[in-house]
Amino acid sequence: MKPPAVGSYVIDTSTGRMGRVMGYEGPYVQLRPIGGGREWDCAPEVVRAATAMERLRAATAYANARSRGEVP
Repeated sequence: MKPPAVGSYVIDTSTGRMGRVMGYEGPYVQLRPIGGGREWDCAPEVVRAATAMERLRAATAYANARSRGEVP
């Protein structure tokens, strides 16, 4: 399996979280949550590409939280 490209959106299947690939550190993929935040590392074998529907759902949830003042 080819590793995801930097900048692509993926799902960390071990946690269910979506993140954007920021880079690679040793054997790990570095992910950052939608809308920013603290990066986390995960093993490449637990990462899968996010679907268009998952990306849209995450972006909408972030926009709604931002409009409510829950996130900066």
